[in-house]
Amino acid sequence: MSETALKKVTYEDLYSIPENAVGEIIDGELVVTPRPSRRHTFASSALDKEIGPPYQFGRGGGPGGWIIIIEPEISLGEDILVPDLAGWKKERFPYSEETNWISVPPDWVCEVLSPGTVRTDRTRKMPIYARHGVSHLWLMDPEAEMIEVFRLESGRWALLGVFAENDRMKAEPFEEIELALNDLWLKP
Repeated sequence: MSETALKKVTYEDLYSIPENAVGEIIDGELVVTPRPSRRHTFASSALDKEIGPPYQFGRGGGPGGWIIIIEPEISLGEDILVPDLAGWKKERFPYSEETNWISVPPDWVCEVLSPGTVRTDRTRKMPIYARHGVSHLWLMDPEAEMIEVFRLESGRWALLGVFAENDRMKAEPFEEIELALNDLWLKP
C-alpha cells in the first residue's frame, strides 16, 4: 500500500487547496472543485435574495425564524461539506463555536448543480445529508433551468416536485412564498 493511501485526510488538508477552488472532505477523500461559474453563482445568489429576506428577516410578511448562509462549511460526522446554500431554524443554529465549520446539520440544503459537481452532489452528498437528518434538499440546475425539491422521509429522499423554466414555485420548507423561477436564471 502506498504512503498516500494510508494518510487520513484531515481538516488541515483543506488549507492546501488553491484559493480559486472549493474543498470538501467526502467519505474520507479530499474533493477539490473549481469555483462555480457565473450562471451557478447568479442562481444561488438570486435564490438567497428571494428566500433570505422573508425567512431570515421576516420581510415582506415572511415568517422569519431562519438563518440562511451561502457556502457554509458543515461538519457531518467525518465529512466536511460546502453546500451552495443552507438554512437552519434559528433555535437549532449554533451561534458560537470554536471551529470554522458548523457542527449542526442544517434543516435545508440547496446544491446548485454544475457539470463538474452533479455526480458528487447526487451520489455522494445526498446520502450524507440523509444520514445526518437534513430535512429538505433542493437540487438547482441553472443549465437546465430546473429545481428538484426533496423531503427526507424515513431516511430516504422523497421527490416532492420538479419545477422548471418560467414556473412559479411554492415548495417546502419555504412554501409561504412563491418563487418566480425565471428570476433565478442568468439571461441577457
